[in-house]
Amino acid sequence: MRLLPFACTVALLTAPAAAQELGERTRSPESLLSEFGLAPGQDDLSEAIAAAQAHPLGSRENPVRVGGPEGERAYIARLRCADGSAPRVGQRGSAGVGAFGTVVDVYPLDCGSAAPGRTSLIMDMYHSEHEEDGAPPGFAILPR
Repeated sequence: MRLLPFACTVALLTAPAAAQELGERTRSPESLLSEFGLAPGQDDLSEAIAAAQAHPLGSRENPVRVGGPEGERAYIARLRCADGSAPRVGQRGSAGVGAFGTVVDVYPLDCGSAAPGRTSLIMDMYHSEHEEDGAPPGFAILPR
């Protein structure tokens, strides 16, 4: 019985150290890619962004750039179909490597009878420094 209060005290005293260690392991996707030498250089990225702008936003050739899964969700929450409604969002999937050399995600979107109908949205979550204000073809986007 005396061991339980001691164990609780030890757990409380070590919790801040464990939380700090966890914080050190929780890094941005960009820092992890960079650490392993997988992130494109700034010049390469700038060239890829310029080339991507020749393609529709949200396509494999020009994925929507956002910061992490939270950025993906926040961006999709701002999209509106032609009738002003929010699109129904299907399950996220992987779409392979995108135009910027990183793995991209695909989201099926459905506006029902409103334009653009059913479509797929390609997103690249490895761009925390970028906040997209443009909308894919057929959609409008609410301001942040």
